[in-house]
Amino acid sequence: MGGVKTDWLKQLAAPHAPAPIGWWPVAPGWWVLGILVIVGFGIAVYWRTRPHARLRRAALRELTRLETQGDNRLLARSVESLLRRYAVARFGREPVAHLSGAAWIAFVAAHGGSGLAGASGASLLSMAFGGSGSADRARWLSGARGFVKGRA
Repeated sequence: MGGVKTDWLKQLAAPHAPAPIGWWPVAPGWWVLGILVIVGFGIAVYWRTRPHARLRRAALRELTRLETQGDNRLLARSVESLLRRYAVARFGREPVAHLSGAAWIAFVAAHGGSGLAGASGASLLSMAFGGSGSADRARWLSGARGFVKGRA
């Protein structure tokens, strides 16, 4: 073995381990998982608030339809019924179902229906339940619209 060196192992590069794995940058799978969590949270918040918006839009459509009502008694009855159904659906049965008279009008006024506070609310209830009173259509409708929209 004339030309071959016998210490060929010493000519090889020194052995070394790969660099330790760091925690940053995160692997692509973790990026995808993080994005999915954020998107899922956004969808959950969107769907949680959506039923109220759908309910509000339906109530406003019905209120717009009621504006063309010619008979004041029928209008008062329809508006009061709409407000009651909306309040039960929006706020729940417990805080709303037992309210009547001045307490009901105070609840509506406190939750955005300030146009129905006082005499206009009393006349709405009176006409809705067969009594007599002044037909303040504009205040009834604006108070109902404010209550549905939730403006104080």
